[in-house]
Amino acid sequence: MTSIAAAAPSPTTAEEKRVPLYANGSRPTLSAQVNKETPLEALSLNWTEKELPERERTKHVHRLHPYLGKYIPQLVEVFLRKFLSPKDTVLDPFCGSGTTLVQANELGIHSIGCDISAFNVLLSSVKAAKYDVPTLKRETADILRNTARLAGRHEDETQDSLFPETCPRTSVEPKCSDYLKRWFAPQALAELVAFRSLIDRYENQDFLKVVLSRAARSARLTTHFDLDFPKEPTTQPYYCYKHSRTCAPTKTAFKFLSRYCADGLRRVEQFSYLRTNAAVRCLHADSRLVHDLPDVDAIITSPPYVGLIDYHEQHRYAYELLGLDDNRDEEIGAAVKGQSRTAKDAYCADMTSVFQNVVSKLRPGGVVVVVAADRHSLYPGILNSLDLATEATLKRHVNRRTGRRSGEFYESIFISRKR
Repeated sequence: MTSIAAAAPSPTTAEEKRVPLYANGSRPTLSAQVNKETPLEALSLNWTEKELPERERTKHVHRLHPYLGKYIPQLVEVFLRKFLSPKDTVLDPFCGSGTTLVQANELGIHSIGCDISAFNVLLSSVKAAKYDVPTLKRETADILRNTARLAGRHEDETQDSLFPETCPRTSVEPKCSDYLKRWFAPQALAELVAFRSLIDRYENQDFLKVVLSRAARSARLTTHFDLDFPKEPTTQPYYCYKHSRTCAPTKTAFKFLSRYCADGLRRVEQFSYLRTNAAVRCLHADSRLVHDLPDVDAIITSPPYVGLIDYHEQHRYAYELLGLDDNRDEEIGAAVKGQSRTAKDAYCADMTSVFQNVVSKLRPGGVVVVVAADRHSLYPGILNSLDLATEATLKRHVNRRTGRRSGEFYESIFISRKR
């Protein structure tokens, strides 16, 4: 039997080097030490902040853009190592921000992702892509110079542009939707629109679109402590609970464009040292209906929860700036649909359709791993309706999911095999 651990990169953090794998929940499992021989009952996945700090949960491209509701890469890695070998194929029918795809690639495992959200597919594809880093460096530097010129900032005037004849120093009159004009100060919007107008001149257009989206998220007229769910624009100074002082809404976006070009470039370069040649394919598709799928060896996913997050609205700024197709009406379990009995029944029916569809592509003996905070006990019924043999249900205490947001909850990990 081939061990995934043998083919994977060696541990890189000091903690991974000195702490062994502990069984029976006495110490947390180290994902890099899991292999096919590791018993499921030996897994302890209740990592604390000290044991698995934020810098590890959001390593390299995993923090290329904020995303609510994603599971951490170490959790995915545990099950990739446990159930798959290099050159196997894993499918994630709710690929979200691409965590499964990125971690599979690190381990030399082929991956396929599907998502109904155009932004999620863009983000997943950008994270997992292979880049010529020197070209990316030149392009990010150049688009920032040209954005400054177009938006009237007059920065780096002595630098030559790759496209000097088409980038005059002039301010941009934004011709944008009412949403954008409402949520951004005029100068910030001018800078975002200037950056957007230049993207199609470059090779790495999708990367630049993600940078633009991340900058737009930070440049909105909202408080510093409410970037996740702002309800109304904030146009006046306010007391900031994040900084414990009076702050003012941001008036510009260029500092964010510059910051996230640099940060994104750094993260892509970090991942380039870990990235393998394993294939990554990401489909903008409804997993209830998609048929353009090969046979796969495993399905590993964290589906949307019922009535919790509106995934399209979460990234509304990106849809407005980039002109992405909006399929919010097709979201499964969207918060706007609520958690009524009717909403739960519809959710179960939709999830059953998804898993019936994708399990048909799963090879016999292939594993299905579903990570869900199943507060309403819906997944036993969903999974029992399929031709699967239950292998285990693990419980996991989560005191941090991603980023800096705190808050405790519990989630279940349902593990089944195709008969």
